Amino acid sequence: MLTQIKDLATKLAPRLIEIRRHIHTHPELSGQESQTAAFVAGVLSSNGLYVQERVGKTGVIGELPGTNKDSRLLAVRTDMDALPIQERTSLEYASRAKGIMHACGHDVHTTVGLGTAMVLSQMSEELPGKVRFLFQPAEEIAQGANWMVADRAMENASAILGVHVFPSIPAGSIGVRYGALTAAADELEIIIVGESGHGARPHQAIDAIWIASQVITTLQQAISRTQNPLRPVVLSIGQINGGRAPNVIADRVQLLGTVRSLHPETRNNLPDWIEKIVASVCDANGAKYEVNYRRGVPSVQNDYTLTQLLQSAAEEAWGSDRVQVLPEPSLGSEDFSVYLDHAPGSMFRLGVGFKDRAINHPLHHPQFEVDESSIVTGVVTLAYTVYKYWQSSD
Repeated sequence: MLTQIKDLATKLAPRLIEIRRHIHTHPELSGQESQTAAFVAGVLSSNGLYVQERVGKTGVIGELPGTNKDSRLLAVRTDMDALPIQERTSLEYASRAKGIMHACGHDVHTTVGLGTAMVLSQMSEELPGKVRFLFQPAEEIAQGANWMVADRAMENASAILGVHVFPSIPAGSIGVRYGALTAAADELEIIIVGESGHGARPHQAIDAIWIASQVITTLQQAISRTQNPLRPVVLSIGQINGGRAPNVIADRVQLLGTVRSLHPETRNNLPDWIEKIVASVCDANGAKYEVNYRRGVPSVQNDYTLTQLLQSAAEEAWGSDRVQVLPEPSLGSEDFSVYLDHAPGSMFRLGVGFKDRAINHPLHHPQFEVDESSIVTGVVTLAYTVYKYWQSSD
């Protein structure tokens, strides 16, 4: 079966590269993926899949029924949206949309999902149960998975698989990770309220900017001494808004940031911990405050059994020397985690790095590129994992 899957994927390679380049040339932002969705639906329909459009607003579902000998339903999720980045590559198929680019590899994800569906559609008699392909919008704004789930995309799903490109892994190889793959990502807003005054007489005012700077410094210092260093927390303030004139002491400052963590218990304690620190600094300086902590997507926690299945399939397909067991998680986030509230799952890293280049630009870089030979690696890995899933016991 592995040989059949490899042969099918190899024959499809020129078409898959064509698909990927089309998607790359015509990127669409989160929640606006209507043309990409129509293109995806057309490819799925032409390969005999049952297609649902406008799932999760601009998402698409393609389903292979299998032979119905097994009651389980396996989902495969890929995402379709691009980023608000002006592309600065010299590719002949570079983005034609001003200020929009597939700088996170979602064009590759979509292509790998389509390629997997195309391969499996030619061997559906070998699939005892259903395979549901989820082509998700709006991953970059961490909303698309919730939209898909709300439209019942995970109904009756027994498990789910996902893929994400990784430029630090060379093309032809993959990475698997047991347990935590990505971090929970939460949003933080802190408002400091002081009293305005003349810049020449600071003692007659309560300087919200000065107090805000103390809040930032104290939070960063406190992380190193009050949080378990084996359970990392990253708190980054990315935006500061406040003040009206150079000679007027600001009476209000807004701090906006992100908080990343890996462990659920740590994450649950963070809102109270942050508020206590903000309160202590503001109380000491006579200021008022407001803390708004908004929970975002949770950490991706890969299921052990499914990750083992992925690793086994990849090692059979490519050899153990091309399969890395990743020693540490990423503090980036992924809304693939939302699906894991509904079924166990595992996401693997698809190597897309060029072996002959000194520098492979990171994700979200305007010069990000991928080695397109990785597409076949992703398709074979996913398709063979799907096949092996049906060989596993309930």
